[in-house]
Amino acid sequence: MPRSLDPQVRRALTERIRFYNELGIYDFYRRPANDSPAEVAPEPQPEQREEMPLRSKAAVVVVEEDLFAVPKPEAAVPDPAKALRIIREDLGDCTRCRLHKQGRKQIVFGVGNPRAELMFIGEAPGADEDQQGEPFVGRAGQLLNNMIKAMGLQREDVYIANIIKCRPPGNRTPERDECDTCSPFLMRQIAAIQPKAIVALGAVAAKTLLAINAPMAEFRGHWYDFRGTKLAVTYHPAFLLRDPRQKKETWKDLQMVMRELGLPVPAKGVE
Repeated sequence: MPRSLDPQVRRALTERIRFYNELGIYDFYRRPANDSPAEVAPEPQPEQREEMPLRSKAAVVVVEEDLFAVPKPEAAVPDPAKALRIIREDLGDCTRCRLHKQGRKQIVFGVGNPRAELMFIGEAPGADEDQQGEPFVGRAGQLLNNMIKAMGLQREDVYIANIIKCRPPGNRTPERDECDTCSPFLMRQIAAIQPKAIVALGAVAAKTLLAINAPMAEFRGHWYDFRGTKLAVTYHPAFLLRDPRQKKETWKDLQMVMRELGLPVPAKGVE
């Protein structure tokens, strides 16, 4: 049985949630009671740049009494393209975290087909993305385009976004609070697009979306349920540029996605 909240606590929480809604934040998480800050981090994996401290097996809050059920501005809009525009307008010239003071040129919202069956989610914009305002347009983006073409698709067929929408200084790994602040907008994008499958590119995307701290070797090769959508994990294209040997493993992951989407699986893989 879910426990009832004290009326005074409920009012305080409602006011706090309304405050966050005004900032554009609609999704809330909590750390499990047995989560300890002294938890030992796993050994570094080959994809070291993308390692990010994250609580282990965190739980998404399921709240009784519809306390957090605040309608999002785009909720009543059936057209995903219009819904995405509403989300972008709500995001505005975002100043919700420190990154707006650390050299970002512009927000990199996302690009692609608003009705895409497949969505790719990376970590954060890089220098080229910050300059052009579009995700995955640099060298890693060119490789991602090749991955998409190897699947028999075009870039325009899918939707591409990142966990955070501003370039971290020096392309550093996003901090946990930056991901927590920005990712609710990504969740709204996913809800608007309603893809059949999501591919998380790299450890940071996987850990943030799944709220699990694990090495890439454990993430890969499995389907995860993400809010009713199937999610798979593979290597980030930037990592493949550093270690091309992993392209064969990435192709295995993409073949799994293709089979799920009913796409023909060609013998030729990612180049």
